[in-house]
Amino acid sequence: MTDQLTVGSTQQAAPAEPRTAAGKRAKHPVLSTLVRRIVYALATLFVASILIFLATNALPGDVAQVVLGRGASPERLSTLRHELGLDQPLVVRYFGWLGGILHGDLGDSAVGLAQSAPDPRISSMIGGPLLNSLVLAAIATLLLIPLSLVLGVFSATREGRPADQIASYVSLIFGCLPEFVLGTLLILIFSRQLGLLPPVNLLAPGQNPLSNPAGLVLPVLTLLGAALAFAARQVRAAMAMTLRQDYVLMARLNGLHERKVRRRYALRNALASTVQSYAQAIQYLFGGVIVVEALFSYPGIGTLLVQAVTRRDTPTVAGIALILAAAYIAINIIADMLVVSLIPKLRTGGHR
Repeated sequence: MTDQLTVGSTQQAAPAEPRTAAGKRAKHPVLSTLVRRIVYALATLFVASILIFLATNALPGDVAQVVLGRGASPERLSTLRHELGLDQPLVVRYFGWLGGILHGDLGDSAVGLAQSAPDPRISSMIGGPLLNSLVLAAIATLLLIPLSLVLGVFSATREGRPADQIASYVSLIFGCLPEFVLGTLLILIFSRQLGLLPPVNLLAPGQNPLSNPAGLVLPVLTLLGAALAFAARQVRAAMAMTLRQDYVLMARLNGLHERKVRRRYALRNALASTVQSYAQAIQYLFGGVIVVEALFSYPGIGTLLVQAVTRRDTPTVAGIALILAAAYIAINIIADMLVVSLIPKLRTGGHR
């Protein structure tokens, strides 16, 4: 929500130190807010871990039989079931899994155990793909924020004009296109027709994704499509509403340059109301990674998740799902703290 006190607070006397319900002075409101957010996040992640474990382990069918195939001997099936803990009650398996997570161990891959891999640990298996996905999402995020700000402010300062209407229609079109549709169109245009960019991005194990920048262009553009359209619309709406506020009109009447009014008085308040929208857009990027990686054969966490689902490797699916849940929660915490830092009333503890 846009905080209209941002400008006025710089012209008024500093408010008295906030007090808690017990009458004591709150010395570190930002720190207390961070602690509360972390506690809520841990509780949320605990509930998410229960749901993820139940969803991946309560499915009908024998995981060991699916992984080993119908020709597996009874002894091999029994050994794999024991290694996966399938011979234990569901509650015991969950707390064993949770205890391993608290020590940094996501468990063993069912496929890795079945194939007698040298290191079947999920934490070792997902290291490279996770880094590849983080590189892809980080590049998309670094482009998303400045581009959406430029497009949103551009449209808001031209509200109702043809440029604003064109930008709104274009963002609406891109926002409606699913990732696989947009990615396919980009492949047809830039790869098949123009021959400028490769249609897939195949990386050798351990290869740095940045070593092949041309292969990152189409996946990044596909990720940016809907997320950029959404974020730009949110910035445009917040900026347009802020520019109509009384304190902005007063700043103009005081003779301040329009560029200074937009940057110092309007943009700061508009950003405070769009931080959560940015969090949603970045979360959308992490969700879209799964489709984009599958479309461009990019060896990331999304590709590994699809392979694990196909092979019925439930421990790997649970581990990846928990990592994605933790990423979503971490993004929300960062967004909440940015809101606190942008709104003086929250930063000084004026709002509990």
